[in-house]
Amino acid sequence: MGSRSASEEKAGSRLRLQVKVNEYKENQNITCVSLRPEQATVLGKTPKVYLVPFSLSNYKPDQLKHPKSLLNKNFNEVACKKCKKTEIRKTCRRILTAKMEATSSKTEITLQKSSLDVYTESNKLQHKSTSDTVIPSVDMESIQALDSDEDTTLGLDEFSGLSPYERKRLKNISENANFFASLQLSASAARLREMIKKKHPPESKRKKPKKRENGTGCRRSMRLLKVDPSGVSLPAPPTQPTLIADENPLLPPGPLEMTPENRDDDNDLFKGFLQTWAEMNKTSIKNTEKELSSIKSYKANLSGMIINEDTVHKVTKGPIFSLTLHPSEIRTLVAAGAKSGQVGLWDLTHQSKEDGIYVFQPHSQPVSCLYFSPANPAHILSLSYDGTLRCGDFTRAIFEEVCRDERSSFSSFDFLGQDASTLIVGHWNGNISLVDRRTPGTSYEKLINSSLRKIRTVHVHPVHRQYFIAAGLRDIHIYDARRLNPRGSQPLISLTEHTKSIASAYFSPLTGNRVVTTCADCKLRIFDSSSISSQIPLLTTIRHNTITGRWLTRFQAVWDPKQEDCIVVGSMAHPRRVEIFHESGKQVHSFFGGECLVSVCSINAMHPTRYILAGGNSSGKIHVFMN
Repeated sequence: MGSRSASEEKAGSRLRLQVKVNEYKENQNITCVSLRPEQATVLGKTPKVYLVPFSLSNYKPDQLKHPKSLLNKNFNEVACKKCKKTEIRKTCRRILTAKMEATSSKTEITLQKSSLDVYTESNKLQHKSTSDTVIPSVDMESIQALDSDEDTTLGLDEFSGLSPYERKRLKNISENANFFASLQLSASAARLREMIKKKHPPESKRKKPKKRENGTGCRRSMRLLKVDPSGVSLPAPPTQPTLIADENPLLPPGPLEMTPENRDDDNDLFKGFLQTWAEMNKTSIKNTEKELSSIKSYKANLSGMIINEDTVHKVTKGPIFSLTLHPSEIRTLVAAGAKSGQVGLWDLTHQSKEDGIYVFQPHSQPVSCLYFSPANPAHILSLSYDGTLRCGDFTRAIFEEVCRDERSSFSSFDFLGQDASTLIVGHWNGNISLVDRRTPGTSYEKLINSSLRKIRTVHVHPVHRQYFIAAGLRDIHIYDARRLNPRGSQPLISLTEHTKSIASAYFSPLTGNRVVTTCADCKLRIFDSSSISSQIPLLTTIRHNTITGRWLTRFQAVWDPKQEDCIVVGSMAHPRRVEIFHESGKQVHSFFGGECLVSVCSINAMHPTRYILAGGNSSGKIHVFMN
């Protein structure tokens, strides 16, 4: 009965309110608006708001006229409500402050900011309610009924002056503060910091179990243990020092006999071979100051050069590192220096190829440089990595030792004088030595420390023989032999245009007005050296594949002694070929051999007077193109 009477009273009060509203609408034409759905869901009921037309232009604080039927009754109640809310805010501040004292410093700061945000939002709402262009008038009785219901459900009587949303928010903040205080996060964080600061002891390695001395182990051979069957240990045998054999032992100093490795040295054929080479000293060298032939006639002569099976043969064991042609006008004699330290000689005038080939072993390491003497063509000089420079004398059938340095490795040499008595020798460690063959002994006359870390090739100017060019790793220097200082010499000219490793650098053979260089950046460069000054201009850059890889000998572009404006270089292109370029960069000719030329000829040499080209590959074969 009690619940029924209460519901009837509420229904009656609502009916009376609706009647009053209808009367007011008829008199004032006021629009009826409901609260937002969000508020309705929060409050649980739908209070009505009545909007009164209002103009800010005619507004005066003391002359605002409200509908007497609705606003006069509630004006005092709203003011009391505002005062009550202010008191409740102060109470909430005291309650929250007391609850947050038990939390950590970080939680206390967060909660204080949250509570201040609540009061700021409430102030903004109050200010907004007074500044709107429309003044709301709410049914206060229904709102008070809703407030009383929420107060009983939430159990926060001290917050009865706030809206249900604010009361719910403050309650959540209080519960969260109590929860975080119970977690004791600050204490846990302090413990974690202490644990991190402590250094963890290094993990102890697993200890191997000790062997039992008296335990029985596995059976072992008494012979291997060197124990007598009776249990008495045998005496240790005398230890003999083990000698480690050198892979490339140095040959003994002094002259070596010319003993061919591919045949017997007592037969008459070998004696005739030595006699043929001994007669080469009577060969006269033509005047080299003749005029160059035209490119057209030069191309025609190159087109007549052919290769066949009779001009291809394996001469040395292993890759060929150096190659030269004898300047004879009668016989075709080719000499090759190999990686194995051999020097092979081939006389192509013999009908049988095997009869004209003789191989000698004057060195123990690669022969990187090989020249016939300009003063006596019966002498052939060879330089090797093993630090020896020898002269093969066919009249005496010996390899005479010219220079020897067991502490350093030689890389290249050239003749300083036309009489071949003085030599310039380049070392792999960057040093340069001067050798005089007229002095007794096998030591150098002067050792100069150059500014290069390594020296690959050295070449003397054909006209001004005091100048020579040295090719290093990435720099090329030109020196004056008269100004070499043992303590260190600075170059006259430095060529720094190369970006990768340099293989060689040579003056042009007749005038020395050009310098050709071979570099691993796939470029052949030609410089103008007609004037030895502080700078040498770059004339031409020729794109050419110079990447030979690990197993092939590196390319070295050389000049044609007959036509000093043309260079000869090997090629990686297919089919295999040997190419000739003009100093302007244009290709003059390509030598193709078909089935007779199926490998890369890395080292090439041209005859000084005849149209003969010899090329050596990495298997020890020599390919000869001739008219």
